[in-house]
Amino acid sequence: MDTSLVFHFQTLLDNFERTVIDDSRRAGQPAEIFTLLTSMRLGEVAEFWCDAVHIGLYPIVSKGMRMIAQGKDPLEGQRHMCGMGNLFHYHSTGYPELDELMRTPQPLIFIMELLQVGDPMSYHRESWMMEKDEKLQTVPNLHMQGNALVKQREFRRAASKYKEAVLLLKTVQSKEMPSDIDYINLGRMIIPLELNYCQCMLELEEYYEVIEHTTELLEKHKGNFKAIYQRARAHAALFNEDEARKDFAIVEKLDPKFKPFVRQELKMLGESLRTMHSSQNKNYWATTQEKWGPDGSKAKAAAAAKPRHSLENLSQVLSRHFCQNKTLCDPSFAANKLLFL
Repeated sequence: MDTSLVFHFQTLLDNFERTVIDDSRRAGQPAEIFTLLTSMRLGEVAEFWCDAVHIGLYPIVSKGMRMIAQGKDPLEGQRHMCGMGNLFHYHSTGYPELDELMRTPQPLIFIMELLQVGDPMSYHRESWMMEKDEKLQTVPNLHMQGNALVKQREFRRAASKYKEAVLLLKTVQSKEMPSDIDYINLGRMIIPLELNYCQCMLELEEYYEVIEHTTELLEKHKGNFKAIYQRARAHAALFNEDEARKDFAIVEKLDPKFKPFVRQELKMLGESLRTMHSSQNKNYWATTQEKWGPDGSKAKAAAAAKPRHSLENLSQVLSRHFCQNKTLCDPSFAANKLLFL
């Protein structure tokens, strides 16, 4: 039976320096696989050599693992084609050492240290392990789990369920042609999950996240009422007055029955802006008084302490400046000239 294995690993070139290509400790995240374990103990370190003929796809696998370690979707930015097709389309993995390995395949050395062995009966299958039907069957369960967590006000956990469901659908969708009916239907299934995710982010005050996701959704599904309303509330929370008013106006136009709620939101926005401006003014005057004194006494003292030059001294300075022209060397002329500068 398949078992969850957690381990640290290193990938090295088979050269004199044993150049490190990947290191999970350096990335700060151990790897996890599901396989049949036969003869390896916890804490045991194993090293094995792999011929170049077997590592042709390693650069693509390595790129995916690096993106996962950074918290990114390994399918991000890919076009509708296989992994190798995407690689040839963009001409690079984005990592020079992996590009070099693609150009000149060579044997690799893998070092693995087993950290943890999971219960074969309890592990959660990752999305990349699922077939299409299994992914589609998992989405409704994740949706219901997210809804249940929302009722418990566990918004962070609920958001993760919605996000996982969206990722499953997008993975299935990426294998369909954009003009196919299945692709379109999958896109429609994603909408309510994205909106639920954004609603959780609103509750968690992650307003920039809401604006980013709703804007992306509206690029594909213009006029979506809930997306515009959520974005309007996020803009209002960030005091983006112009953007908030613009979105609220669209909400009111799309559904006139929503006008009382829009008016209430705009009233709250106005009160929040007045409070913010009042607070800014108080901070400004407090800073000004601290710097110059309540009645400007510090400013007056600073001005009084500033050295003053007499008219005579200033005349001498100007005289030296104008003395290149003999007709301007008279100090009294220089002093009079000052009046017209």
